[in-house]
Amino acid sequence: MPASVIDVGALIERSPWTTYQKALTLLAAIAVIFDGFDIQILGFAIPSIMAEWHLKRAAFAPVLAIGLAGMALGSPFAGYCGDRFGRRTTMIGCVALFGAATIATAFARGIPELAILRFLTGMGAGGALPNASALVAEFAPVVRRPMAVTLTIVCVPLGGMIGGVGAARILPAYGWHTLYVIGGMAPLLLGLALWVALPESPRYLVRHPARWNELARLLRRFGHALESGCGFTDPRETVKEGHSAIGALFSRGLRLDTVGLWIAFFASLNAVYLVFGWLPAMLTAQGLDLGAASSGLAAYNFGGVLGVLIWAVMVTYTGSRAPLLGGCVAGAASALALQLILTRAPGTHTLLLAGIGLHGLFANAVQTTMYALAAHVYPTKIRASGVALAAAIGRLGAMLSSFTGASLIQLGSMAFLGVLAVSLLCAGIGLAIVRAHFARPEARG
Repeated sequence: MPASVIDVGALIERSPWTTYQKALTLLAAIAVIFDGFDIQILGFAIPSIMAEWHLKRAAFAPVLAIGLAGMALGSPFAGYCGDRFGRRTTMIGCVALFGAATIATAFARGIPELAILRFLTGMGAGGALPNASALVAEFAPVVRRPMAVTLTIVCVPLGGMIGGVGAARILPAYGWHTLYVIGGMAPLLLGLALWVALPESPRYLVRHPARWNELARLLRRFGHALESGCGFTDPRETVKEGHSAIGALFSRGLRLDTVGLWIAFFASLNAVYLVFGWLPAMLTAQGLDLGAASSGLAAYNFGGVLGVLIWAVMVTYTGSRAPLLGGCVAGAASALALQLILTRAPGTHTLLLAGIGLHGLFANAVQTTMYALAAHVYPTKIRASGVALAAAIGRLGAMLSSFTGASLIQLGSMAFLGVLAVSLLCAGIGLAIVRAHFARPEARG
């Protein structure tokens, strides 16, 4: 029997968010930067590949869809592996997978090869996000959890922003093959660094007594003085025994929250991935050149980074319900405002890019903060699975966008932007159903 038993959850909750804990969050966040870049890289490359392979835009719809199918399958599978075998190992494996598949894509010679490699990229990218979310959520005290997770997931649009800026320079000068090689080498190198420097989640380790020595070392790195031979528990992060992961998601206390999150993820990711996959093609259809079209996606992601940072602060101090619902309404309104710009000032690229950035601010703020909300809703034992299944449902919405994008572009910008607006309003309905939002600081126990 251990000399004493330490409540790890209580220890983390009443302690400050140390520099070491913040550094671990940064490591996970860097992985998500490359995840975001590799998720969006095909959207940058489609116009160049179309020209090289002499293909029409619609030929890429199945490729986008199968990549999102990979993400939809990769999310729950990696979520299960994260809950069962650890977030750290699973996340690093996913980073290595999407990095290697991205490099291999540079040597693809046709749509079938491109589709297979896009599926593998999607498997890795879809699995990295939920495990990164769970990992950083479990490194942080609950009062800092929304900040920690949103600052991690903000790296999806940050990766897209960096990719857009890079693509605008690399594609005209060196071509899409070079873009893919660079996009794959970076995460492979990062995977090696993560293997050396990133520890496992303390709230995962507490459930495995054979790894309590590892947990004790980690808690000491967090700044806690521990007795030799102590035991550990985390009673606030448990679920009822006898439930499977999916059964636990639909248990009495979580059923409505799960339904609301799934609606919100489906609708929100439909909107976001419609932009990721088809915005450059939509803008070139409106008469913009390739560099300007890539800059449009960069502006969308730049707005997203700014929006997520603002929403992270807002959620920390006001709770999550009002910022998320308000972001959905504002995102829908900004999509309709873009149509006014295209109709009344079609040649004003600066105004158009600003409008795209504003829409990206709201849409990405909502979509990214939802990962923090999902990580908050579910307890440790099913956290990675809960976030992953919500993300997988979202990928189904993203898959829908891959099939509808080319048709919407053919119908015109109003159809494209109108779908963005409706999708964000539907996401707001789902978020309104969720009961376990982050509370205001004064309402937290």
